[in-house]
Amino acid sequence: MVALITFTPVSDAASLWSDSGSLFSDRKAHAVGDIITIIISEVSSAKRSGDTSNGKSSNTNLADGTGKLDFIPALGATYSDQFKASGSISNTNIVSGRITVQVTEVKPNGYLVVSGKQTIKQGSDEQRITISGIVRPDDVTADNTVLSNYVSNAELKIDGKGPLSSKQRQGILSSLFNFLF
Repeated sequence: MVALITFTPVSDAASLWSDSGSLFSDRKAHAVGDIITIIISEVSSAKRSGDTSNGKSSNTNLADGTGKLDFIPALGATYSDQFKASGSISNTNIVSGRITVQVTEVKPNGYLVVSGKQTIKQGSDEQRITISGIVRPDDVTADNTVLSNYVSNAELKIDGKGPLSSKQRQGILSSLFNFLF
């Protein structure tokens, strides 16, 4: 009796080499869907003051009427107007934190458009941090972080809602009076 043994070739051989890059390359964000952690460290300060004043005065005198106009008595008028105003504004903002965003687009020059939001809820209060902008791949570190001052066209919004936030806003009547006056 003769046994017939046949071998069929296997077509799904796997390579020992990974397609994700070399063993020595970093895994920095570079494609849509990749994530980057933005380290927010922003400090802004603005001061402005101004003083304004002006004044105006005038005198007008009209003599007694003569001839056919002798019925007009002598008249005099004096007008004076003074205005003075001063004001100042001082504003300082400090924002720090970390937020992980996602690459939403890769520009033709390789720049990464990023966007992300983070919501923190504590009791009845909620705080939402939203950030978007453009990041150069060279500014992304090996651990996929980038400082917020390296985000171009950065738009950082911090919104809150809840009992604490509503108490920090002007009431309807105060807003109406400020609008009218």
